[in-house]
Amino acid sequence: MSIHIYCNIYKVRNVVDRYVNGGYTVNLCAIIDLTKAVNKVNHHALYIKLMKRNIPVQLLEALENLISCCHSYIRWNNVWSSVLEINFGIRQGSVLSPFLFAVYLDDLSRLESSVNSCHIILYADHILLLLL
Repeated sequence: MSIHIYCNIYKVRNVVDRYVNGGYTVNLCAIIDLTKAVNKVNHHALYIKLMKRNIPVQLLEALENLISCCHSYIRWNNVWSSVLEINFGIRQGSVLSPFLFAVYLDDLSRLESSVNSCHIILYADHILLLLL
């Protein structure tokens, strides 16, 4: 397992322990797999979210070139399609993809702060909801 998984397990354990020791009941609501959502990321919305984080222009331009210049082919029985431009989503398997997807989903943290009895833990393309 990667260090990120251990960090998230540690975080979940600390939250659960803190509330259970305080006499509360904690419900692990769901682990939501967002694998398909990675393919639906709107590039322009992601760029806006990155700009709001004051990312340097040079880095933003590099990310834009990495994300927006994607093309693909479909092969079926040794027959290749014409070039398809990919206008949505981020590259799965890229080292940056979990970070970019977390930036894209960062608005969920506002939901957590508005609902006192809810904790949201993000890891890559999964969400764990803790309801107290």
